[in-house]
Amino acid sequence: MADKSKSLIITTFLLILYIGISGAVPNIPRRPSRRESKGQWQLLLSNTGVVAMHMALTHHNTVVMFDQTESGRSGYRLRQRYNGRRCAGRTRADLEDSSCYAHSIEYDIDRNRVRPLRLNTDTWCSSGSFLSNGTLQQTGGYGSGSRRIRYFRPCVDHQCDWRQSKRSLADDRWYASNQLLPGHDRAIVVGGRRVFTYEFVPKRSPNEGSFNLPFLHRTYDRDAGGNNLYPFLHLSSDGNLFIFANRDSILFNFRQNKVVKTFPRIPGNGSRNYPSSGSSVILPLDHINKFQRVEVMVCGGATSGAFRAANERRYLKGLSSCGRMVITGNRHKWNMENMPGPRLLNDMLILPTGHVLIINGARSGSAGWDNARNASLEPYLYKPNATLGRRFSILSTTRIARMYHSSAVLLPDGRVLVAGGNPHNRYTFRNVPYPTELRLQAFVPNYMERQYHIHRPMNVTINYGDHHGQINGVRHGGEFSVEFVLGRRPSNEMEFNAYAPPFTTHSISMNQRMLKLRCQSMVRAEDGRVNAVVEAPPSPTVAPPGYYMLTVVNGGIPSMSTWVKFITA
Repeated sequence: MADKSKSLIITTFLLILYIGISGAVPNIPRRPSRRESKGQWQLLLSNTGVVAMHMALTHHNTVVMFDQTESGRSGYRLRQRYNGRRCAGRTRADLEDSSCYAHSIEYDIDRNRVRPLRLNTDTWCSSGSFLSNGTLQQTGGYGSGSRRIRYFRPCVDHQCDWRQSKRSLADDRWYASNQLLPGHDRAIVVGGRRVFTYEFVPKRSPNEGSFNLPFLHRTYDRDAGGNNLYPFLHLSSDGNLFIFANRDSILFNFRQNKVVKTFPRIPGNGSRNYPSSGSSVILPLDHINKFQRVEVMVCGGATSGAFRAANERRYLKGLSSCGRMVITGNRHKWNMENMPGPRLLNDMLILPTGHVLIINGARSGSAGWDNARNASLEPYLYKPNATLGRRFSILSTTRIARMYHSSAVLLPDGRVLVAGGNPHNRYTFRNVPYPTELRLQAFVPNYMERQYHIHRPMNVTINYGDHHGQINGVRHGGEFSVEFVLGRRPSNEMEFNAYAPPFTTHSISMNQRMLKLRCQSMVRAEDGRVNAVVEAPPSPTVAPPGYYMLTVVNGGIPSMSTWVKFITA
């Protein structure tokens, strides 16, 4: 007994010493219980034809994927060029001509099929956000595309295609980030390679240009590829913009071009933004505190010197640490903890349950052509409200590496679509450590298993009511009814979660947002039909207008999501 007590004292002392030195709580990966599996992987298509460098889910249940237009031959050959001339394939010029190949596709989830889309200018390392009518507004890129604005409005007949605006951005936006703002279908575009400004799309006045942002100058590592490209952007519920670049962050009043707060630097010896390429989410906002408590989370990245070392073919181990910080209120501190392993080039997605999935990436190196090694094949599940140090669990392993230029999105049925991966400037399939990847997968979380069907809300439908003869959405602060079928009585933990689908690229899920909505009343009939009255978010600052995926979660088991549209009065 004495030996056990002595061992416990020593272990406790070492734990306290570790926390004091590193500032991070060591993670003890939780093993799933017998009732809880690690999830599973599905192979959906053997060849999408196009690398999913960028990916976005539309409210018509299709997914837009696209690459860079100047990558040469893709895996989807076209019969004719966009100017109408045939791609006969009889000459070397035809075989090498980039315009004879698709560089964007639309994936139909229900049919498990893809169709080619037309891109006129280069979208390499661009950004995007969804407008209130469900149109994807896409900004920037490389070369001819660096100042371009493009639109993709999804349609029922699947005949729609990309449209390029006649208007242009004020500055080149290559590796810039995009955040939809509360009103007027306006987005802010921040940063870019050797660009230290931001601008609005559309402009607020005819002669408006871009605005200098000194914060981007201060966070720029010239000898390390930048380390502040693709900055993390999150819209706070107070109407200001959280901007994180390299290791630092600010709260920014974009209306007045003024820094409201400067937050503490995140601990750790490394960087979090491209080419160090960690990832970030804003944790679910909750009606319990009137959506006023806003907390961000940043995970992974590359250690200091990783970019230079990778150029010399030395691949330094990535960062294992995650930091959480409440950005509202008056006290701000990064609370650190560790993932089960080092990770960069990772995507972070909020699942319907409010848990965070960390997926894709590598264990060493940095972003860039052939700059990473040791693919991260095991997703991590993070439960924000679990006991500190026990929040992470390791999920089922994939056999397909998803590293540089891969992406992931949450689907309405609860699966996670995973695609892409190409650390080469051309499609390369042989004699390289990590070939170009065109297979399409879905990760199926354990909550979708058959054993949970008895607890799963089914046949979820939404009724907005009649707003002056127009049934086109629910106004901020208004009510709407949610009907579903439940085989047994609802649990005491019923949630109605609204999720804004992001635009994902380069480990960033731009505009990703989840809101836990208030249920005013809920009545269950004898036949299992349930009618709930739910409150919409109170303002466009909390939830910018547009389409959200509404999920009913019964005791941790989510329904299939259905689309709800929030509109401004």
